[in-house]
Amino acid sequence: MSRPEVPAPGRGVIHWEIGARDAERLRKFYADLFGWEIRDAGPGYSLMVSDGDGIGGGILQVEDPMPTYLTVHVGVDDVETVLARSATLGATETVAPTLIPGVGYFAMFRDPEGHDIGILAPLPTRPLQS
Repeated sequence: MSRPEVPAPGRGVIHWEIGARDAERLRKFYADLFGWEIRDAGPGYSLMVSDGDGIGGGILQVEDPMPTYLTVHVGVDDVETVLARSATLGATETVAPTLIPGVGYFAMFRDPEGHDIGILAPLPTRPLQS
């Protein structure tokens, strides 16, 4: 049985993200629990800096009606192509392709079982891992 050709393969998980009701409390929790260095990265967003032993991630302050969440982001070459392919395979777009200035383009979809997954095409000068 042959596998279908994948036009824009993913590079693997390059970032994780937690959406939290009390992001400051969660930052402190993970910093205290794992000794993570967590830095402010803009209004309502913090980055856990990878020390090379894993991937970095982020904590986002969410407000109602947005639910809390935990997700991963997969590195891709072309967000729009992968998002369109995800739809043909049964996914639903939840966040349209969006530019993160200085970082790259991202989008999100809900897979056929209801998991929210991000895809990220980093700008050429941006490393894949946070």
